[in-house]
Amino acid sequence: MDTASSPNISPLDFASSPINKTLSSEKKIEHYRQMTQIRRFEQSALKNYSKKGTMGGFLHLYIGQESLAVGAASLMGDHDHMITAYRCHAHALAVGMGMNECMAELYGKATGCSKGKGGSMHFFAPDKNFWGGHGIVAGQTPLGLGLGYGLKYNNLHGSALCFLGDGAVNQGAFHESLNIAALFGIPVVYVIENNGYSMGTSQKRSSAYKDCLAQRADAYDMDWDVVNGEDFYEVRAKMHIAMERARKELKPTVLEINTYRYYGHSVADANHKVYRSPEEIEKYKRDHDPINLWKQRLLDEGVLTEESAKEIDTASKNEAAASVKFAEDSPAPTAEDITKDVYWETDNNTEASKIGRHFFND
Repeated sequence: MDTASSPNISPLDFASSPINKTLSSEKKIEHYRQMTQIRRFEQSALKNYSKKGTMGGFLHLYIGQESLAVGAASLMGDHDHMITAYRCHAHALAVGMGMNECMAELYGKATGCSKGKGGSMHFFAPDKNFWGGHGIVAGQTPLGLGLGYGLKYNNLHGSALCFLGDGAVNQGAFHESLNIAALFGIPVVYVIENNGYSMGTSQKRSSAYKDCLAQRADAYDMDWDVVNGEDFYEVRAKMHIAMERARKELKPTVLEINTYRYYGHSVADANHKVYRSPEEIEKYKRDHDPINLWKQRLLDEGVLTEESAKEIDTASKNEAAASVKFAEDSPAPTAEDITKDVYWETDNNTEASKIGRHFFND
């Protein structure tokens, strides 16, 4: 474990860590704005999901975890990449994707970021080094490894941030990825977003561990750390250490960030107030909300005012509402679009496209 980022360090020390000392007042407010935008986007998506005929598929909400995605994205440079699982809306918005293209994707519209073909679990933005959005549990972990391998192969000093849920740590693909990352020295940071529940099963009932989930990295001789996800300064400070280890030393890391989701595993999870008590949920909302805590920190620092915070929140609500209107007014994909974006070769009429047959040929 990296002793330089020990959990015993006080929150004040995280605020004064080198990477956080470089944050300007404007950047701090911008990160607050991003977290607020994510929250309002997700709330609008939830509100409109229940309307018949608007959205199809699942909807996995990130509400309560916003500091993780924003904190990580705030540290990304030109050669840093991000990939995640199906709870991907926040990561997409954090790297700079727009609400319109994201909401339109939820609606299955042609103007969506995946042209309406991916839906909630498959947001992508290659131009922003964001590689999804993956529906298979832990399926993104070997892909994150591949992103890191590409950086090393091309001698690019960057890191691959691979997010996964606490339930994914028990999948074989994750352990295979850790083994290769350690053996070959791959610059990948595996980020376990530990919200305490694997779908509807508590961590204690789903995972065997001694002290924490990240400790499993010891078996692969990898560095690891545990992060308090409600503290934005701590998220950035410890994430930066892991990313620098990847960039400069070509060493992987496992970070376990403790957080909490306010809603169910997805909108189909009708029992999320049964396996968790309403009191537990309300306690986290009241005492541990990352947006409220970051807002209070900025108020205490004199960076933010209550009035400006309200203005940011109102603007975020309006932007989310406008994205719903955009999605509703956007055209659906055509029947002909079903054969597009399947094979790159056929879309681009390459020589390879003229060899053999494809499943949609007459």
